[in-house]
Amino acid sequence: MPTIEFILGLILGLISLGLIVAVLMQPGKDKRLSGAIAGGADTFFAKGKANKWDKHLGVATVAMCIVFFVLILVLYCIVAA
Repeated sequence: MPTIEFILGLILGLISLGLIVAVLMQPGKDKRLSGAIAGGADTFFAKGKANKWDKHLGVATVAMCIVFFVLILVLYCIVAA
């Protein structure tokens, strides 16, 4: 069983790194002050692309969270048995 534990642990580590990157890439919801400092000049087309990217990033984050949670449970069941 140590091989399965190692492989699942490696996958868990990679997913956790991907989850950290996905969370850090998401924009903040509070853009009042940062928009004033940075200029906040978005064109019509840039707003659409940003919204589409944000939606895909949000879906990827949720999917990685679910896989992370399931892998934790599976790994716990293997180690506890």
